[in-house]
Amino acid sequence: MTVVFIVTGIIVVLYLLAIMPRMIGKPDKTPFQGYLYAHRGLHGNEGDAPENSMKAFEKAVHGGYGMEMDIQLSKDGIPVVFHDFTLKRLCGVAGKVKDYTFRELQKFRLLATGEKIPALKDVLNMVNGRVPLIVEIKAEWTDISVCEPVDRILREYPGVYCIESFNPLVLLWYRKHHNQVMRGQLSDAFFRETGWKGLLCFVLEHLLLDFLTKPDFIAYNHKYYWTPSRQICQKLYKNTAVAWTVQSQKELDARRKDFDLFIFDSFIPQDNTKAS
Repeated sequence: MTVVFIVTGIIVVLYLLAIMPRMIGKPDKTPFQGYLYAHRGLHGNEGDAPENSMKAFEKAVHGGYGMEMDIQLSKDGIPVVFHDFTLKRLCGVAGKVKDYTFRELQKFRLLATGEKIPALKDVLNMVNGRVPLIVEIKAEWTDISVCEPVDRILREYPGVYCIESFNPLVLLWYRKHHNQVMRGQLSDAFFRETGWKGLLCFVLEHLLLDFLTKPDFIAYNHKYYWTPSRQICQKLYKNTAVAWTVQSQKELDARRKDFDLFIFDSFIPQDNTKAS
């Protein structure tokens, strides 16, 4: 029986060490507080301000919302704001973003509107520090070439921003090359939501690489707020908890006690701050 207790204790300690986020030298999270964050801008895909468009970002700024945006590279290495790796859903054309140069991407339109795929630089120039930004870096598998050019641009940006990614290799890159930036691990209940299975999905869902990536916040699918690893990071380690993506006032009100910051879309919140 003693051996069982010892083994159990070791497993618990190793688990707690595995999910431990950054504890020392954490960046100041104060500038991000007091905002709700518009997912891909304050967009409406059936209107004239589709997701990740300049018009959607302008609407978010004018509404006083922070915003979340997705970044990947064009074929010629220009950071652009676009969510899907493929162009079919939003532009109706074949291929991936990385298959086209920036000039070629400018020929396409987002959901048959007048909006083009914006360059990261253009969005930053428009926002100009007026609201905080959550920059999601899109990286497929082990290709993290997007990190360096995005970081180079963001270093010159005068406003408040943080980065996040589903890919832990992105967080590792930032830990090594720009450790001062507030970084977040995106995660989800992959088994339930996507049907993905395997060791990697288990590790990512339960945040078992935090000991390597040392995130400053965990951005988790709000429907799975009860996930033990997420709760331990927030409650034991006092790690900032970000909810994605809240899609109604009811969901927002129900999760206020479980998260610190909120990313929303599909509705206009009753107020533009987190405070009750």
